[in-house]
Amino acid sequence: MLPTAKIGPYTLPNSLIVAPMAGVTDRPFRLLCRRMGAGLAVSEMVIADSKLWHTRKSQTRMNHDGEPEPRSVQIAGGDPDMLANAARLNAEYGAQIIDINMGCPAKKVCNKAAGSALMKDEKLVRDILEAVVAAVDVPVTLKMRTGWDRDNRNAPLIARMAEDAGIQALAVHGRTRADAYKGEAEYDTIAAVKEQVGIPVFANGDITCAIKAREVLRHTGADGLLIGRGAQGRPWIFREILHFLETGRHLAEPPLDEVESVLSEHLDELHSFYGLPMGVRIARKHVGWYLQCHDEDRQFRKRFNAIDDPLEQKESIQQYFASLRNGEVFAA
Repeated sequence: MLPTAKIGPYTLPNSLIVAPMAGVTDRPFRLLCRRMGAGLAVSEMVIADSKLWHTRKSQTRMNHDGEPEPRSVQIAGGDPDMLANAARLNAEYGAQIIDINMGCPAKKVCNKAAGSALMKDEKLVRDILEAVVAAVDVPVTLKMRTGWDRDNRNAPLIARMAEDAGIQALAVHGRTRADAYKGEAEYDTIAAVKEQVGIPVFANGDITCAIKAREVLRHTGADGLLIGRGAQGRPWIFREILHFLETGRHLAEPPLDEVESVLSEHLDELHSFYGLPMGVRIARKHVGWYLQCHDEDRQFRKRFNAIDDPLEQKESIQQYFASLRNGEVFAA
């Protein structure tokens, strides 16, 4: 069985959380994953410098209209005062949980002393945690990696620091900052973090199926899981994991009709949310993820990526799935 988890005053429907992913976990994707069984979906990271929030990117990232509670917003930066202000403003805008990003390994983030780069400066980490917790009345959570590199896996130390500062839940990705997304995630460090603290701990990294989910929960003793790349193009992974953990049996793969229906609805939401031309552009990567198990030679995706019209995108998806049902091979 999947353990239940509580973050501050919020008891989650279940302990499967959509991991925040820049350029992926926008409002359409979060809502879709929640409908597919996720207990919580964390927003894309919002840069801490509020002077930059007027941009279209920040405005879409901060749009939570119609989202079920609790609404969790991730903030990223390296200055304690700026992060505290960002937390305060986001709480005023409706965020019910503030998540601090110390997990992103991207160079453009780490080069600015943010994301997982912060783990190298433990005093700064403490200052940030204390400043953000003091700034808001809502629960504050922390997402981090196992450490800076494999010789410096300091996640257990930072976990204790976080609990002392008032952080109410932790998520740990089973790689160091130096690992980026290469190699396989390791879970021994996450287990060590769980042993060190009394607050909820969520394991993250390489959780792509129900069996792996069960293995990671057993190995780490974690209170729940964060699922990121495993949900790209497969938002139904949450219901699959829930069903397996509750019954010990696997759900059948969704039929083609359902895949088409979910994908078409997702396209509609992206087109509506972003408008032109962004909706069409962002739809391309999602279609690539949905069809990677079907369009093995990538011929359809090559043609789809050349389409600039929302209606034509929808029609091409309908034609593609009709050809799959008829057993036809797509020809470029």
